[in-house]
This record gives sequence, structure tokens and C-alpha cells, in this order.
Amino acid sequence: MFKEENEVIRQRIFKAVEGLSDEKLNKKPAEGKWSPMQILDHLQLMENVIARNVSKELERGNSNKAMEKPIQLTVSRTIKVDAPSYTEPSEGFITLVEMTEKMASSRANLNAVYDNAPKELLKTKSMPHPVFGKVPLVQWFPFVGLHEKRHLKQLESTLSEINKQ
Repeated sequence: MFKEENEVIRQRIFKAVEGLSDEKLNKKPAEGKWSPMQILDHLQLMENVIARNVSKELERGNSNKAMEKPIQLTVSRTIKVDAPSYTEPSEGFITLVEMTEKMASSRANLNAVYDNAPKELLKTKSMPHPVFGKVPLVQWFPFVGLHEKRHLKQLESTLSEINKQ
């Protein structure tokens, strides 16, 4: 089930930043790159957008059915995808405590949308993805975990760069 898999990935993300100072987590490894905290911010923004958009799509009268897509490719960082502007992280300083709360809230939002959705509608409705095209709503929930897995690699690489400075 996607919830358990998403939670395992989320815990790996928290483990990666455990014990690090807020100063270190807000430090960018280089100009034009995200800080570890910005990566976390992007994840919660994306999760909230997906929860909101799936919820809106469920309420719409007409929505096209779509074929399942190979969303597992999301984990590969060989395909560069620019984050949509509405999921770009803040430049402001934020503490890990604050970010942990934001991430808990975004996860609760996503899970609530899934728990309250008619399961048949999740299979018969879809919404667009910038790489995969129309994706069935049911695939957006595991997509969140795959997206976080992708960014876990980025987070680990970013932390490694910062530690070398």
C-alpha cells in the first residue's frame, strides 16, 4: 500500500537531516542550488498541491480516464524536470521543527483526500503531469513517495556537498 511506502521514504528523509543544525539545513551548497530545507519545503508544497488538485478533480463532473503511467521512472534523476513555479521553495530561513510540522500537515492532507475519495473515481478520473501526461488519480498517491525518493537522493548529495565546505 502506498501509505506505508510513502511513510518509509519520509522517515528516511527525516533520518538524513536528523541532528543537523537549522543553520546547516538552510545553507545552499552553491548558488542556484537548493538548501536541504528548500528540498523539504518543495516536498511539502508538492504534496499539498497534489492533494488539492486531486480533491478538485474528484469534484469535477467530467474528467478523462487515462492509462496507468510508468510513474516509477520518477525516481531517476537522469531526467531533469524543472519544478513548477508553485512548488518552488521559499528563500526564507525555516527551522526543522517548523518544516516537520508543515510536512506532517501535507501528509495528513494527502491521506485525508485518499481516505475520503470514492475508490472507483480515483481509477476513472485523471489529471495532467508535466512529464507523463494524463495520470489516473489513483497513481498520484504513490507518485508522492516516488517523488520524495527522487529528492532523497538530491538531499543526500546536497548534504554531502555542504559537509565538504
